[in-house]
Amino acid sequence: MKKRLIRTILSIAAFVPVFFIMPVISYAEDLILDGVYAENIPLGGKTEQEATDAINLYLQELSTRSVTLYTVNDNEVTVTPADLGFKWANPEIIQEAVSIGHTGNIVERYKTQKDLTYSGKILDIKFSIDDNMVRQVLSEQCASYNIAAKDGDISLEGGSFDITEGQVGMVVDVDESARGLEDFFLNQWSGQNTTYQLTIKMDTPNGTYEDLALVKDVLGSYHTSFKTSSASRSNNVRNGASLINGSVIYPGDEYSFYNHVMPFSYDNGYQLAAAYSSGQVVDSVGGGICQVSSTLYNAVLLSELEVTERRNHGMIVTYVDPARDATIAESAGTDFRFVNNTDAPIYIDAYTTDDKQLFITIYGHETRPAGRTVEYESEVTSRSDPGPDVYIQDPNHPIGYIRTQSAHNGLKANLWKVVTENGQTTRELVNTSVYNAAPKYITVGTATEDPSAAAALSAAIASGDTENVKSTAASLKSAADAGISADAQALAQYEAALAAMNNEQSSEDNNDEPEEEPVEEPVD
Repeated sequence: MKKRLIRTILSIAAFVPVFFIMPVISYAEDLILDGVYAENIPLGGKTEQEATDAINLYLQELSTRSVTLYTVNDNEVTVTPADLGFKWANPEIIQEAVSIGHTGNIVERYKTQKDLTYSGKILDIKFSIDDNMVRQVLSEQCASYNIAAKDGDISLEGGSFDITEGQVGMVVDVDESARGLEDFFLNQWSGQNTTYQLTIKMDTPNGTYEDLALVKDVLGSYHTSFKTSSASRSNNVRNGASLINGSVIYPGDEYSFYNHVMPFSYDNGYQLAAAYSSGQVVDSVGGGICQVSSTLYNAVLLSELEVTERRNHGMIVTYVDPARDATIAESAGTDFRFVNNTDAPIYIDAYTTDDKQLFITIYGHETRPAGRTVEYESEVTSRSDPGPDVYIQDPNHPIGYIRTQSAHNGLKANLWKVVTENGQTTRELVNTSVYNAAPKYITVGTATEDPSAAAALSAAIASGDTENVKSTAASLKSAADAGISADAQALAQYEAALAAMNNEQSSEDNNDEPEEEPVEEPVD
């Protein structure tokens, strides 16, 4: 009986702590407990949103601190963390703060609350920066202090090369500096004004003296003629040659012809000249530049460099054989590109002569076996006729104006590379080029206020006889210049024909012949 009483008393005593604990741990489940901090920011008694707002306010203050970046030669660039895309990297600590003391059984919660009372709980705030914004600061503001390497230079004077050795530079290593800044803000920054030494690296120039000294051999040379070109087209060929002359391409680098001759403008030395466009010949600033790219293409082929982009013209050209041309077009983004696949720099020598010859030679380091020969053969595999003449009536020019564009046959052609070495000859297909056929385009001026003249010219055009069109246009122009209407002219022609018949009958008595009126040739 006594033992049972003791056990009862002990059982009641076991529940007494619970009775007294319960009031102590009674609190709002959505509030962070006192004693929880994010860095030095007290979060106790705050809701999740209030805690978030408190930390964001702290971050706004930090984002105005100064960060001094040391660049080349210890030059300084001062920015703020905000300039680097400063942001909060671990917002999940808010959820962690809310959960402290709200999880586990009642004993665990009680223990957590007591721990917070005596020692508190400090959560670390992690920072990060935006990689794109960092790189922009490094590439724009810090790069202004870079000392870029100066590439070596080579020039051809009087048949020999002059060499200028390159100079080493010092530049900010953007990749390493961006990674270093990210680690600094994530793991080391104290939140105060600070400095940071960027990673500086050597900028190695292209072309040591030894490299450039290898440039002495002719790898390939080609020339074309522009003797039949107009003055403006000849100017464009000469200008294009001067723009690529002296180009140096280092091993592994790709050369863009377009990038070296653009823009096609008067300020860049070009004039208005004929060029192909959509199957017709039109005037274009820079017309004729494709003769330069085509001549260079052939020199590149003979040098056995790697061609990475080349397209043929839409219609056949006359200054190189079929499949040996290379067109460029600004509107279509068409370029001629090649890669220096040799072990040394190559040099482009381009010039024109007084008798309108274009010469392009590529110099470099010859490593091909002696006795190896390289030739290229153009093979036309099919032809197509241009079709009937096409008349274009142009109301912007008066009657008498006639301009013709020659017809072009369509072609399909292969270009073969023929190599002879050690007595063995191999043939390799380089490209297959297709050229469109184009009819003769005859542009006829039709502007007139005389309906009869317009009808007469329309009838001539409908006949499809170019000579008839030319003679009719010339006759109508002559009459218009003399102030004679088409109807009056027709009457005059009738009376003249009648008089000629009468004169023919009386000419038996005298040997006089009618004098022909001179006819003014239309513009062509």
